[in-house]
Amino acid sequence: MSAYAIQMWDNPSLPVIGTESRFPVRRIYCVGRNYAAHAREMGHDPDREPPFFFAKPADSIVPNGGDVPYPVATKNLHPEIEMVVALASGGWNIPVESANGCIFGYGVGLDLTRRDMQGVAKDMGRPWDLSKGFDNAAPMTAIHPVSETGHIESGTISLTVNGEMRQKGDLADMIWNVPETINYLSGLIELKAGDLIFTGTPDGVAAIERGDVLQGHVDGLDDLQIKLI
Repeated sequence: MSAYAIQMWDNPSLPVIGTESRFPVRRIYCVGRNYAAHAREMGHDPDREPPFFFAKPADSIVPNGGDVPYPVATKNLHPEIEMVVALASGGWNIPVESANGCIFGYGVGLDLTRRDMQGVAKDMGRPWDLSKGFDNAAPMTAIHPVSETGHIESGTISLTVNGEMRQKGDLADMIWNVPETINYLSGLIELKAGDLIFTGTPDGVAAIERGDVLQGHVDGLDDLQIKLI
């Protein structure tokens, strides 16, 4: 007899490069405006103010190579290319100098955003959770173990739409680097194994349409490719 009152769903997970194992996804955290140029294009001061975070549902992941249905309740969908950090362990108040030791590996992800919905919510002083956390809002590659990549601190991050460059930057341009981000976030919430952290996007965000093919790149990792349908 099942211990659950309803049928249990499958736990979201991602492939791990070089193995037959999968990485179970617990929670998805995203750090906002973590590149100065993107902060400016969104109308904000890029000075090193404390980072802020939002979340996406774990089951909003779309596997690499998949089709993404154009979401409801928007006419202004924006993709934001990001390097994603996958955690093998966590804790509270993780010191900066220990943070890399929590990392299992890295991937490439898209933070899809219903920008018009987000703008209305901001103007009304309301939460904008559903502008970020909706079905299929987090396309992502497989995870590259840190044992294969080392800790990634710099390198090109880019997004093309239908073969044309849309976003391009360098991971070294993050306002808050990965260890600092882990340190700050773990002071707000207990991080645990299985958590993913989307680390921010460079400038160049703009709307996409049905039929567009997106390819995201981070040096040293698999490219991410999806089609918007």
